[in-house]
Amino acid sequence: MTRVLLFNKPYNVLSQFTDQAGRATLKDYITDPAMRVAGRLDRDSEGLLVLTNTGALAHKITHPDRHMTKNYWVQVEGTPQPAQLDEFAAGIELNDGVCKPAKCQLAEPHILWPRNPPIRERRNIPTAWLSITLSEGRNRQVRRMCAAVDLPVLRLIRYRVGSWTLDNIRPGAYRVLLLSN
Repeated sequence: MTRVLLFNKPYNVLSQFTDQAGRATLKDYITDPAMRVAGRLDRDSEGLLVLTNTGALAHKITHPDRHMTKNYWVQVEGTPQPAQLDEFAAGIELNDGVCKPAKCQLAEPHILWPRNPPIRERRNIPTAWLSITLSEGRNRQVRRMCAAVDLPVLRLIRYRVGSWTLDNIRPGAYRVLLLSN
């Protein structure tokens, strides 16, 4: 039986089970040694992290040829203009090549858990929320794409991987799914 663990990774937690520097890792939340991380989230990102007990499913989730989309809620500094959002659909050029087209749209502010520490907000600079959907997963891709269009990221939360979402999973908690092979 394939097990899938949907974990709401808190801010400042590494997406791995060990760390020589003593920082918070998955072992502080998940005790099942059979679980493998299927994709990563940076330490300064939050949200849905999928773990599984089978390498085949982990490969399916992470391999770009499988086109498993991932959706992110991104709070950015400034007021996004339509031309900036259109750049996501065209494919943004990064230092490691042009990204596949992504869906990016303005989103309503989400009712979320507080982040510790809170994001830095500047009194005279507005913020906005974006919903960004990708079909690839390069290192720090969402942050780099936003930076390329002059929208600094203040908070990044992965909301969805494929059809799995963060719904009803509080930070630091997880839900286990059993899938028939």
